[in-house]
Amino acid sequence: MVELYNYIDIYLRYQRVEKNASIHTIQNYERDLRQLVGFLPGEQPDLAAVNKASLRRYLAHLQQQGYARSSIARKLSALRSFFRFLVREGIVELNPLDKVDTPRRNRRLPIFLYEDDCTVLLSAPGESALGKRDRAILELLYATGIRVGELVGLDLHDLDYRSGYVRVFGKGAKERIVPVGRKACSAVVDYLEAARPRLMQNGLSGERALFVNRQGTRLTDRSVRRMMDKYVAQVALQQDISPHTLRHTFATHMLDHGADLRSVQELLGHVSVSTTQLYTHVTKEKLKSVYRQAHPRA
Repeated sequence: MVELYNYIDIYLRYQRVEKNASIHTIQNYERDLRQLVGFLPGEQPDLAAVNKASLRRYLAHLQQQGYARSSIARKLSALRSFFRFLVREGIVELNPLDKVDTPRRNRRLPIFLYEDDCTVLLSAPGESALGKRDRAILELLYATGIRVGELVGLDLHDLDYRSGYVRVFGKGAKERIVPVGRKACSAVVDYLEAARPRLMQNGLSGERALFVNRQGTRLTDRSVRRMMDKYVAQVALQQDISPHTLRHTFATHMLDHGADLRSVQELLGHVSVSTTQLYTHVTKEKLKSVYRQAHPRA
Protein backbone atom coordinates (compact mmCIF):
# COMPACT_ATOMS: atom_id res chain seq x y z
CA MET A 1 0.00 0.00 0.00
CA VAL A 2 1.48 3.34 -1.11
CA GLU A 3 0.39 6.37 0.86
CA LEU A 4 -1.44 9.17 -0.94
CA TYR A 5 1.19 11.64 0.26
CA ASN A 6 3.85 9.83 -1.79
CA TYR A 7 1.85 10.22 -5.00
CA ILE A 8 1.30 13.88 -4.23
CA ASP A 9 5.06 14.37 -3.92
CA ILE A 10 5.58 12.64 -7.28
CA TYR A 11 2.94 14.82 -8.91
CA LEU A 12 4.39 18.04 -7.48
CA ARG A 13 7.84 17.04 -8.73
CA TYR A 14 6.31 16.48 -12.18
CA GLN A 15 4.75 19.96 -12.10
CA ARG A 16 8.02 21.53 -11.03
CA VAL A 17 10.43 19.69 -13.34
CA GLU A 18 8.44 18.79 -16.45
CA LYS A 19 5.68 21.41 -16.50
CA ASN A 20 7.91 24.18 -15.15
CA ALA A 21 5.02 25.40 -13.02
CA SER A 22 5.51 28.49 -10.88
CA ILE A 23 6.18 28.23 -7.15
CA HIS A 24 2.78 29.84 -6.52
CA THR A 25 0.99 27.21 -8.62
CA ILE A 26 2.83 24.33 -6.95
CA GLN A 27 2.04 25.69 -3.49
CA ASN A 28 -1.65 25.95 -4.40
CA TYR A 29 -1.69 22.37 -5.72
CA GLU A 30 0.04 21.08 -2.61
CA ARG A 31 -2.31 22.91 -0.26
CA ASP A 32 -5.44 21.72 -2.08
CA LEU A 33 -4.29 18.09 -2.34
CA ARG A 34 -3.17 17.90 1.26
CA GLN A 35 -6.49 19.37 2.37
CA LEU A 36 -8.26 16.39 0.78
CA VAL A 37 -5.87 13.96 2.50
CA GLY A 38 -6.58 15.65 5.81
CA PHE A 39 -10.31 15.11 5.30
CA LEU A 40 -10.02 11.37 4.52
CA PRO A 41 -10.24 8.89 7.43
CA GLY A 42 -7.00 7.48 8.84
CA GLU A 43 -3.67 9.13 9.48
CA GLN A 44 -2.05 7.93 6.24
CA PRO A 45 -4.79 7.18 3.67
CA ASP A 46 -3.92 5.57 0.35
CA LEU A 47 -5.38 5.94 -3.15
CA ALA A 48 -8.13 3.42 -2.46
CA ALA A 49 -9.69 5.88 -0.02
CA VAL A 50 -10.39 8.32 -2.87
CA ASN A 51 -13.58 7.43 -4.76
CA LYS A 52 -16.73 9.15 -5.94
CA ALA A 53 -18.44 8.71 -2.57
CA SER A 54 -15.55 10.15 -0.53
CA LEU A 55 -15.13 13.03 -3.02
CA ARG A 56 -18.82 13.94 -2.80
CA ARG A 57 -18.56 13.93 1.01
CA TYR A 58 -15.50 16.16 0.70
CA LEU A 59 -17.37 18.65 -1.54
CA ALA A 60 -20.27 18.70 0.90
CA HIS A 61 -17.78 19.36 3.71
CA LEU A 62 -16.28 22.31 1.83
CA GLN A 63 -19.73 23.80 1.29
CA GLN A 64 -20.58 23.37 4.97
CA GLN A 65 -17.33 25.14 5.84
CA GLY A 66 -18.50 28.14 3.84
CA TYR A 67 -16.04 27.98 0.94
CA ALA A 68 -17.02 30.09 -2.06
CA ARG A 69 -17.94 28.34 -5.29
CA SER A 70 -14.83 29.73 -6.95
CA SER A 71 -12.61 28.25 -4.21
CA ILE A 72 -14.30 24.85 -4.46
CA ALA A 73 -13.95 24.93 -8.24
CA ARG A 74 -10.23 25.67 -7.92
CA LYS A 75 -9.73 22.80 -5.48
CA LEU A 76 -11.60 20.47 -7.83
CA SER A 77 -9.42 21.62 -10.72
CA ALA A 78 -6.29 20.69 -8.73
CA LEU A 79 -7.73 17.26 -7.93
CA ARG A 80 -8.71 16.63 -11.57
CA SER A 81 -5.20 17.51 -12.71
CA PHE A 82 -3.70 15.20 -10.08
CA PHE A 83 -5.83 12.21 -11.08
CA ARG A 84 -5.35 12.84 -14.81
CA PHE A 85 -1.63 12.55 -14.11
CA LEU A 86 -2.13 9.28 -12.21
CA VAL A 87 -4.24 7.84 -15.06
CA ARG A 88 -1.67 8.88 -17.66
CA GLU A 89 1.10 7.25 -15.63
CA GLY A 90 -0.91 4.03 -15.30
CA ILE A 91 -1.10 4.32 -11.51
CA VAL A 92 -4.91 4.28 -11.52
CA GLU A 93 -7.30 3.12 -14.23
CA LEU A 94 -10.10 5.66 -13.84
CA ASN A 95 -10.35 9.26 -12.73
CA PRO A 96 -12.81 9.31 -9.80
CA LEU A 97 -13.69 12.92 -10.67
CA ASP A 98 -14.90 12.14 -14.20
CA LYS A 99 -18.57 12.33 -13.22
CA VAL A 100 -18.27 14.84 -10.40
CA ASP A 101 -19.66 18.21 -11.51
CA THR A 102 -17.80 21.43 -10.86
CA PRO A 103 -19.95 24.02 -9.03
CA ARG A 104 -21.13 26.74 -11.38
CA ARG A 105 -19.17 29.88 -10.57
CA ASN A 106 -20.84 33.18 -9.89
CA ARG A 107 -19.62 35.34 -12.75
CA ARG A 108 -18.32 38.56 -11.28
CA LEU A 109 -17.21 41.42 -13.46
CA PRO A 110 -13.64 42.56 -12.74
CA ILE A 111 -13.21 45.80 -10.85
CA PHE A 112 -11.46 48.52 -12.84
CA LEU A 113 -10.69 52.23 -12.52
CA TYR A 114 -12.17 54.93 -14.70
CA GLU A 115 -9.56 56.95 -16.53
CA ASP A 116 -9.81 60.00 -14.25
CA ASP A 117 -9.43 57.86 -11.11
CA CYS A 118 -6.51 56.03 -12.67
CA THR A 119 -4.76 59.33 -13.41
CA VAL A 120 -5.25 60.44 -9.80
CA LEU A 121 -3.77 57.19 -8.46
CA LEU A 122 -0.75 57.28 -10.78
CA SER A 123 -0.04 60.85 -9.68
CA ALA A 124 -0.15 60.05 -5.96
CA PRO A 125 3.53 59.10 -5.27
CA GLY A 126 5.87 61.92 -4.28
CA GLU A 127 9.39 62.84 -5.39
CA SER A 128 11.38 60.87 -2.81
CA ALA A 129 13.37 57.81 -3.88
CA LEU A 130 10.52 55.54 -2.79
CA GLY A 131 7.98 57.84 -4.44
CA LYS A 132 9.81 57.65 -7.77
CA ARG A 133 9.99 53.88 -7.46
CA ASP A 134 6.31 53.62 -6.62
CA ARG A 135 5.29 55.83 -9.54
CA ALA A 136 7.36 53.68 -11.89
CA ILE A 137 5.66 50.55 -10.53
CA LEU A 138 2.13 51.94 -10.89
CA GLU A 139 2.82 53.31 -14.37
CA LEU A 140 4.33 50.01 -15.50
CA LEU A 141 1.44 47.94 -14.11
CA TYR A 142 -1.09 50.14 -15.90
CA ALA A 143 0.91 50.43 -19.13
CA THR A 144 1.42 46.69 -19.57
CA GLY A 145 -1.29 44.84 -17.63
CA ILE A 146 1.30 42.47 -16.17
CA ARG A 147 0.61 40.61 -12.94
CA VAL A 148 2.24 41.83 -9.73
CA GLY A 149 4.19 38.56 -9.51
CA GLU A 150 5.52 39.18 -13.02
CA LEU A 151 6.48 42.74 -12.10
CA VAL A 152 8.51 41.86 -9.01
CA GLY A 153 10.23 39.11 -11.02
CA LEU A 154 11.60 41.59 -13.56
CA ASP A 155 15.37 42.01 -13.77
CA LEU A 156 17.15 45.10 -15.07
CA HIS A 157 17.85 43.57 -18.48
CA ASP A 158 14.18 42.58 -19.01
CA LEU A 159 13.13 46.17 -19.73
CA ASP A 160 14.29 47.89 -22.92
CA TYR A 161 13.03 51.41 -22.31
CA ARG A 162 14.70 52.73 -25.47
CA SER A 163 12.59 50.58 -27.76
CA GLY A 164 9.67 50.42 -25.32
CA TYR A 165 9.36 46.69 -24.58
CA VAL A 166 9.51 44.51 -21.50
CA ARG A 167 10.15 40.77 -21.39
CA VAL A 168 7.79 39.06 -18.97
CA PHE A 169 7.79 35.51 -17.63
CA GLY A 170 4.21 34.55 -16.88
CA LYS A 171 2.48 31.44 -15.58
CA GLY A 172 4.44 28.29 -16.32
CA ALA A 173 7.49 30.50 -17.00
CA LYS A 174 6.04 31.32 -20.42
CA GLU A 175 7.84 34.28 -21.96
CA ARG A 176 6.05 37.13 -23.70
CA ILE A 177 7.11 40.55 -24.95
CA VAL A 178 4.86 43.44 -23.97
CA PRO A 179 5.03 47.04 -25.26
CA VAL A 180 5.57 49.79 -22.69
CA GLY A 181 4.11 53.26 -23.18
CA ARG A 182 6.07 56.51 -23.22
CA LYS A 183 4.93 57.74 -19.80
CA ALA A 184 5.74 54.44 -18.11
CA CYS A 185 9.19 54.34 -19.74
CA SER A 186 9.84 57.90 -18.57
CA ALA A 187 8.82 57.03 -15.00
CA VAL A 188 11.05 53.93 -14.97
CA VAL A 189 14.05 55.88 -16.35
CA ASP A 190 13.52 58.54 -13.65
CA TYR A 191 13.49 55.77 -11.03
CA LEU A 192 16.61 54.08 -12.44
CA GLU A 193 18.59 57.31 -12.61
CA ALA A 194 17.46 59.16 -9.50
CA ALA A 195 16.05 56.60 -7.06
CA ARG A 196 17.39 53.08 -7.48
CA PRO A 197 21.04 54.07 -6.82
CA ARG A 198 19.97 55.63 -3.50
CA LEU A 199 17.98 52.53 -2.51
CA MET A 200 20.94 50.34 -3.46
CA GLN A 201 23.25 52.05 -0.94
CA ASN A 202 22.17 49.50 1.67
CA GLY A 203 22.15 46.53 -0.69
CA LEU A 204 24.49 44.38 -2.74
CA SER A 205 25.89 45.92 -5.90
CA GLY A 206 25.08 42.79 -7.88
CA GLU A 207 21.30 42.87 -7.28
CA ARG A 208 19.64 42.24 -10.66
CA ALA A 209 16.04 43.08 -9.65
CA LEU A 210 14.48 46.02 -11.46
CA PHE A 211 12.51 47.10 -8.39
CA VAL A 212 14.15 47.03 -4.96
CA ASN A 213 13.15 47.90 -1.40
CA ARG A 214 14.85 50.11 1.20
CA GLN A 215 17.44 47.37 1.84
CA GLY A 216 18.37 47.21 -1.83
CA THR A 217 16.90 43.73 -2.34
CA ARG A 218 14.15 42.50 -4.65
CA LEU A 219 10.70 43.83 -3.88
CA THR A 220 7.98 41.28 -3.01
CA ASP A 221 4.42 41.21 -4.32
CA ARG A 222 3.18 41.71 -0.77
CA SER A 223 5.17 44.94 -0.51
CA VAL A 224 3.61 46.17 -3.76
CA ARG A 225 0.15 45.44 -2.38
CA ARG A 226 0.91 47.37 0.82
CA MET A 227 2.31 50.25 -1.20
CA MET A 228 -0.80 50.43 -3.35
CA ASP A 229 -3.08 50.28 -0.29
CA LYS A 230 -1.30 53.39 0.98
CA TYR A 231 -1.93 55.40 -2.18
CA VAL A 232 -5.51 54.19 -2.56
CA ALA A 233 -6.23 55.48 0.95
CA GLN A 234 -4.29 58.69 0.24
CA VAL A 235 -6.41 59.63 -2.78
CA ALA A 236 -9.63 58.30 -1.17
CA LEU A 237 -10.50 55.74 -3.83
CA GLN A 238 -12.65 52.69 -3.10
CA GLN A 239 -10.89 50.28 -0.75
CA ASP A 240 -11.09 47.04 -2.75
CA ILE A 241 -8.45 48.13 -5.26
CA SER A 242 -5.34 45.98 -5.60
CA PRO A 243 -2.41 45.78 -8.05
CA HIS A 244 -4.52 43.32 -10.05
CA THR A 245 -7.09 46.10 -10.49
CA LEU A 246 -4.58 47.87 -12.72
CA ARG A 247 -4.40 44.72 -14.87
CA HIS A 248 -8.19 44.80 -15.19
CA THR A 249 -8.02 48.53 -15.89
CA PHE A 250 -5.40 48.06 -18.61
CA ALA A 251 -7.53 45.46 -20.42
CA THR A 252 -10.76 47.46 -20.07
CA HIS A 253 -9.22 50.70 -21.33
CA MET A 254 -7.54 48.92 -24.25
CA LEU A 255 -10.88 47.48 -25.38
CA ASP A 256 -12.66 50.79 -24.75
CA HIS A 257 -10.21 52.50 -27.12
CA GLY A 258 -10.58 49.99 -29.93
CA ALA A 259 -8.07 47.19 -29.29
CA ASP A 260 -9.16 43.79 -30.58
CA LEU A 261 -9.73 40.91 -28.20
CA ARG A 262 -6.93 38.70 -29.56
CA SER A 263 -4.32 41.42 -29.09
CA VAL A 264 -5.42 42.03 -25.50
CA GLN A 265 -5.33 38.27 -24.88
CA GLU A 266 -1.73 38.12 -26.08
CA LEU A 267 -0.69 41.15 -24.04
CA LEU A 268 -2.23 39.71 -20.87
CA GLY A 269 -0.73 36.26 -21.48
CA HIS A 270 -4.10 34.48 -21.32
CA VAL A 271 -4.03 30.93 -22.65
CA SER A 272 -7.70 31.05 -23.67
CA VAL A 273 -9.53 33.96 -25.26
CA SER A 274 -12.56 33.04 -23.11
CA THR A 275 -10.69 34.47 -20.11
CA THR A 276 -10.16 37.76 -21.94
CA GLN A 277 -13.79 37.88 -23.07
CA LEU A 278 -14.78 38.71 -19.50
CA TYR A 279 -13.60 42.27 -20.18
CA THR A 280 -16.05 42.68 -23.06
CA HIS A 281 -18.82 42.36 -20.45
CA VAL A 282 -17.25 45.29 -18.60
CA THR A 283 -17.20 47.47 -21.70
CA LYS A 284 -20.80 46.51 -22.51
CA GLU A 285 -21.86 47.51 -19.00
CA LYS A 286 -20.07 50.84 -19.45
CA LEU A 287 -21.82 51.44 -22.79
CA LYS A 288 -25.15 50.61 -21.18
CA SER A 289 -24.47 53.09 -18.38
CA VAL A 290 -23.54 55.83 -20.87
CA TYR A 291 -26.66 55.07 -22.90
CA ARG A 292 -28.92 55.33 -19.85
CA GLN A 293 -27.41 58.66 -18.89
CA ALA A 294 -27.43 60.17 -22.38
CA HIS A 295 -30.60 58.92 -24.09
CA PRO A 296 -33.76 60.84 -23.18
CA ARG A 297 -35.92 57.71 -23.32
CA ALA A 298 -33.47 55.30 -21.69
